[in-house]
Amino acid sequence: MIWAQAANGVIGRDGTMLWHLPEDFEHFRRTTEGHPVIMGRRTWDSLPERFRPLPDRTNIVVTGDPSWSAEGAIRAGSVHYAVVAALGQPGSGPIWIIGGGTVYRNALAAQLADTAVITRIDTDVDGDTFAPELGFGWDLATSEPASGWSVAKNGTRYRIEIWVRSREAGLILL
Repeated sequence: MIWAQAANGVIGRDGTMLWHLPEDFEHFRRTTEGHPVIMGRRTWDSLPERFRPLPDRTNIVVTGDPSWSAEGAIRAGSVHYAVVAALGQPGSGPIWIIGGGTVYRNALAAQLADTAVITRIDTDVDGDTFAPELGFGWDLATSEPASGWSVAKNGTRYRIEIWVRSREAGLILL
């Protein structure tokens, strides 16, 4: 899973992100490029049309609407089916769950994720969508920088953390 969140856990409001952090956009692109990405329909809808589908990635959209379709996207009825669809795509490497809040929570509840790459932004914002709580069994593996904050060209302070599910917590494999 991969997301950016404000210090108070907000990841969005009204289908939009509440900050402009080009360094994080570049990190997201480098991390997910060449791999399947799984997102909810609202996340798909929130992407600017010129970025739909996200280039150089298999775009899998989770929606309960069986009639939904979009050029360049594979529809899945649940996060579980989205992962199954991603496993059937060419290439190797990680499958990235990119949002939104409900998709993250469902993936965690089903234990379908073993890594969370989180960009923490050093600000509080008002929002209506929140990052999931990783909870028991997740350990911080690394942080860049190791302590403190990076400072973006626009002055925004941020850091990128990689969290992994501990072996003791278990992981359901498909």
